[in-house]
Amino acid sequence: MNASTLWQSYLHLKAGEPKIRARDAAARLGVSEAELVAADPQSITLFPKWADILGELEKLGSVMTLTRNEAAVHEKTGVYANVRIQGEMGLALNPEIDLRFFLHSWRYGFAVKGERFSIQFFDRHGDAVHKIFLTPQSDTAAYDELLTHYASSHAHVEVDSPRERQDEQPDAAIDQTAFRQGWLNLQDTHDFFPLLRKYSASRPQALRLAPHGFVREVELDSVELLLTQAARTQLSIMVFAGNQGCLQIHTGPVQKIVSIGPWLNVLDPGFNLHLRTDLFAKAFVVRKPTRDGEVTSLECYDAAGELIVQFFGERKPGKPELAAWTALAYSLPDREMAHAA
Repeated sequence: MNASTLWQSYLHLKAGEPKIRARDAAARLGVSEAELVAADPQSITLFPKWADILGELEKLGSVMTLTRNEAAVHEKTGVYANVRIQGEMGLALNPEIDLRFFLHSWRYGFAVKGERFSIQFFDRHGDAVHKIFLTPQSDTAAYDELLTHYASSHAHVEVDSPRERQDEQPDAAIDQTAFRQGWLNLQDTHDFFPLLRKYSASRPQALRLAPHGFVREVELDSVELLLTQAARTQLSIMVFAGNQGCLQIHTGPVQKIVSIGPWLNVLDPGFNLHLRTDLFAKAFVVRKPTRDGEVTSLECYDAAGELIVQFFGERKPGKPELAAWTALAYSLPDREMAHAA
């Protein structure tokens, strides 16, 4: 359907369901979210100068950033400063806005002057990778100035077919002894990704093949247990959520934990997290060696083996992880033991 027909169909859908999100509306209409946003008469296509645009966002002042996957929505409010891009990799390193960029996945960008002014980026499949929303404290003049520099008259969106999950190679094809030794030799958590690439292993496969005692499957309600306990004790944690194009990080305590239907939520000033727990299939407590001692995480996956969210204790280089975090992670109920009971 053409853009005008698509937008009218969206307005009709929204009239009956005022709270429907663009992502869900696009799925109902049989299009990608990028195609739906492009059809919005109030959207402006941006030139694909992603690094330049990201570097300009500090001028907007306080904004809300949103990065999500199918089962996790991660929202942070702050100033979008300290952006550094090298090639197709980059980061924004701030106490509030803490991001990692994988720009090879980015294809489309739009500025949307709708209910809330925003800048939205999408991958080649039309899935959202990262969004920036203006707040009442944002500089709208700077937003308009950004559009004068990066607005494009080219509004055509042509998305690729939905992403297909790549099959894992058989476990037997991996040198498991060497892989486990590589795990034991890790010096930094960032070394884990090169280890996966070296052995062409998926994350779920790596957890299966990990050295004995370094991975433990836990009950799916461990996420709620962890967040509730962290809130009760005001333990400072790190929450990582994202997709193939962007990873967003929260560091600090959490306060208000609320369950609404299938959604488990953190509803704090400056940080909101929404987790669709009915899409969680497996959860693991994972230990990785580093030069500063072992680092412990809770990792949650969907039925397809895609990573949904990770939790760590707050960490600083040169210091071991917080003892209270380690104790909390170790206290989470083992799935096999719970089922056996």
